[in-house]
Amino acid sequence: MKAIEITSPGAPDVLRLGERPVPLAGPGELRIRVSASGINRPDVLQRLGLYPVPPGASDIPGLEVAGVIDQGDAQELAAAGMQLGDRVCALVAGGGYAQWCVAPIAQCLPVPAGLSDVQAASLPETFFTVWSNLMDRGGLASGETVLIQGGTSGIGVTAIQLAKAFGARVLATAGSDEKCAACLALGADAAINYKTHDFQTEVARLTDGQGVDVILDMVAGSYVAKEVQSLREDGRLVIIAVQGGSKSEFNAGLVLRRRLTVTGSTLRPRPVAFKAAIAQACLKSVWPLLVSGQIKPVIHSVFDAVDAARAHALMETNQHVGKIVLTWEKA
Repeated sequence: MKAIEITSPGAPDVLRLGERPVPLAGPGELRIRVSASGINRPDVLQRLGLYPVPPGASDIPGLEVAGVIDQGDAQELAAAGMQLGDRVCALVAGGGYAQWCVAPIAQCLPVPAGLSDVQAASLPETFFTVWSNLMDRGGLASGETVLIQGGTSGIGVTAIQLAKAFGARVLATAGSDEKCAACLALGADAAINYKTHDFQTEVARLTDGQGVDVILDMVAGSYVAKEVQSLREDGRLVIIAVQGGSKSEFNAGLVLRRRLTVTGSTLRPRPVAFKAAIAQACLKSVWPLLVSGQIKPVIHSVFDAVDAARAHALMETNQHVGKIVLTWEKA
């Protein structure tokens, strides 16, 4: 099969279209003939040599795919409500940039009715991540206010829509007026251009000095101090990436006095059972919203798999709004 390989750590041009053996599904797994592969920030970090592959995972990049089941134990598939030929999307620990991909059955979900494979391939990594961190770890509840850093990223566009669907007031940050407009179009109640405005000052203004209940942060670094200041009593800061650096200094006294929670997580190395629980939560609570159109996939660009380097280069410009997806039709 054709697959995108990382020939050495480095710039996007280290990605090459190569040949690999077609993988075989083992117990508890199924194989997908891949139509589309989602691109995510961890793929870029892996390409740069900054995100080691978890033990046992494929060294081929790619954490989410969509396509058709073409191999798997019939009884195991039936127990999960699936069969050969079904269209599914899946979260995987690696191997997504390929024409075939093996995934744990428990991490596969049906393609929501009415969605294309390209749209479906944009769902698993971001929706699993947002559900796990915003709803589970962050405990976001209806009527609360959330600040979403990086509102036009793949995570951001998902988090804005999900938070609004569950009754939260949403503030989002973005790096241009155009991106702020995109956040508002997705349902955000307010958008802050972090290049022209201090988000801490704006959060205080927009909440009458009360602060927000939850912050979903992909920056960390110097942002953490301002985020701690921006939380109201019993507020929760959830860190899911450290694009601004892994070291932070903040006022620990505020954490005590306001009873704040500072937490975070990574999804890729977690066990199948953990991801399976998220899959079932998404199937129950999110997939109906996708079918009804209340939440919509946001696709910025689609590239042929042979152009994976161009796709990565685009992601690194941070000019995209939503997801970038690879397709395998011309590989």
